[in-house]
Amino acid sequence: MARANDEAAALIQELADLLSITGGDAFKIRAYEKAARAIAGHPDDISGLSLTGLKKIPTVGEAIAKKVQDYLTSGQIRQVEELRARIPAGVRALTSIPGLGPKKALVLYDELGVSSVEELADAIAAGRLRGLKGFGPKTEQNIEHGIELLRSAGDRVLLDAAAGLADEIVAALERLPQVERCTYAGSLRRMRETIGDVDILAASADPKPIMEAFTALPFVTEVIGGGDKKTSVRTSRGLQVDLRVVPVESWGAALQYFTGSQAHNVRTREIAVRAGLKLSEYGVFDAESGEQIVSRTEEEVYARLGLPWIPPTLREDAGEIEAARDDALPRLVTAADIRGDLHSHTDLTDGIATLEEMVGAARERGLEYYAITDHAPDLFMQRMTDEKMLAQREEVRRLNEKLDGLTLLHGAELNIGPDGSVDWDEDFLSGFDVCVASVHSHFTQDRAEMTRRFVRACENPYVHVIGHPTARLIGRRAPVDADWDEVFRVAARTGTALEIDCFPDRLDLPSDLIRRALRLGVKFSVDTDAHSLRDHANLRYGVGTAQRGWLTPDDVINTWPLDRLRAFLAAKSG
Repeated sequence: MARANDEAAALIQELADLLSITGGDAFKIRAYEKAARAIAGHPDDISGLSLTGLKKIPTVGEAIAKKVQDYLTSGQIRQVEELRARIPAGVRALTSIPGLGPKKALVLYDELGVSSVEELADAIAAGRLRGLKGFGPKTEQNIEHGIELLRSAGDRVLLDAAAGLADEIVAALERLPQVERCTYAGSLRRMRETIGDVDILAASADPKPIMEAFTALPFVTEVIGGGDKKTSVRTSRGLQVDLRVVPVESWGAALQYFTGSQAHNVRTREIAVRAGLKLSEYGVFDAESGEQIVSRTEEEVYARLGLPWIPPTLREDAGEIEAARDDALPRLVTAADIRGDLHSHTDLTDGIATLEEMVGAARERGLEYYAITDHAPDLFMQRMTDEKMLAQREEVRRLNEKLDGLTLLHGAELNIGPDGSVDWDEDFLSGFDVCVASVHSHFTQDRAEMTRRFVRACENPYVHVIGHPTARLIGRRAPVDADWDEVFRVAARTGTALEIDCFPDRLDLPSDLIRRALRLGVKFSVDTDAHSLRDHANLRYGVGTAQRGWLTPDDVINTWPLDRLRAFLAAKSG
């Protein structure tokens, strides 16, 4: 079962979306959106909360609390059901296309009778959008890109959804007395940004009770196929899960086999064949005699192939085999290396936890330094002012005097305007410890304009980090178009770090661009961009993305001691 928090948040967000279609009050829509984030990010289960308890969740007032209570008692929200009945299903289907807003979806339905993604694709191909008010060539192109993005996502889910399900399954199976080892493998262990299905691996001499317990899990909706070696199920989370059970003596070989990409596994099998060996999920065997040589650990398997152990996140046949042969694999950054977080938000802007609560979460993580970077005033819906920011700076200073072992940095997330300018002048910016600057609007500028925009931001002496650089939202918004190699060269020249944002729907920079930037001398910052206490847990996904980009601790500025970080930041502003 999904968490009550997540289901309630999804309904409140749907209410905001439906009101957008019907032209509802913009202030109320934003209030619902913020409440949805607060409910999803609330650390405790809301299912047992009273109306009073629900109202204690930040941004959840009495009206929204009653709607949540409606869901908790009936499984639905009446206003959502009413709006679903009023708004044609075709319009709701069109709003799933990234970049196509509710108002334009309604126009397409009313004017052209388009009520599905396929019908819209056909209408564009037939030229039926031309001449439609508000649908110029650029809009048409953006919608086409949105359709491509939607189709490419297919049935895949974000990394955190797959990881959450896998963690639950592994935890349940590990409790069984028959299970000697259990973990997830496949693309999830490689930390791919989207996951098609989840691979679970268990080691046992008695697989039958394990398979029975697996198919009896509460979120299993259908058993696709079953047996002693492999069972496949569909779940209420929208994912297929495959469980394989192997003898404990084959654990290492199976884990290696079921973790690597197809291309990586082809390469390792080729190496085995050339060495007179056979490699399978059961071990490394002598090709002539069939005698098993090694199989218990991944390290043994790779060693028998003449290679050091290759980290799972690198197993994509993207140069890791050659690096392993040359003893040139990087010592990848890990979550334990992260000393600080340079991007986070409080309820002063769009966060849902107080400054003190976010600082408490940073202390629980064992961080040595932590930056508060609420939004700057050009993101006008956050209603930031100079006075509010200066008051927060004083709060941070007072808190710093009380803290032991954690240093707070006061910063801001600036907005990179269409021309590359940021919110404040250099005099005001000089008062911050660290500034992250991000693109929050005008996502469809052409390549030359977007490149100039980033270059100017990097050349600003008070911009230390470019936040979520491509501005993508996986499956919902395409990355902006820029000459990334030029941006990376300028970032390296100016000493501007590029962020790896840990939000599962961002993971931005993506790993392919990380590798390109790394070759050009760029430094990086792996940040949670936390808006709630729960978001701090997203660090694992950002670190996984950094690993896929082949980053070492020295490449990541927030693994550095505070004095080295301060020197890096100071060098930017001269």
